[in-house]
Amino acid sequence: QVQLQESGPGLVKPSQTLSLTCTVSGGSITADYYYWSWIRQPPGKGLEWMGAIRYTGSTKYSPSLKSRTSISRDTSKNQFTLQLSSVTPEDTAVYYCAEGYPEFNYWGQGTQVTVSS
Repeated sequence: QVQLQESGPGLVKPSQTLSLTCTVSGGSITADYYYWSWIRQPPGKGLEWMGAIRYTGSTKYSPSLKSRTSISRDTSKNQFTLQLSSVTPEDTAVYYCAEGYPEFNYWGQGTQVTVSS
């Protein structure tokens, strides 16, 4: 069974870059046809898909976040990474990594990221 675990700082200052890593076990991020996504949920709001990296390494992003978002991977560590630049307090959320797109089959437990000075 695929398992995902997010890691990264829980507090980021405004204007800085948020960086999170998702470590995958029980499956390879290069396995055919798999997508690996980042999703977030701000307090009191619904889930927002941010972007995904395909098994080929190609990426796709939410249009509303595309200018600030970058997803990459380290195949030697079976990890993929989210970078969100120029953060503001509105980027405060629980951030999840997940397997799949547009439907999500496996989820990490989520990690709280707060943007505050």
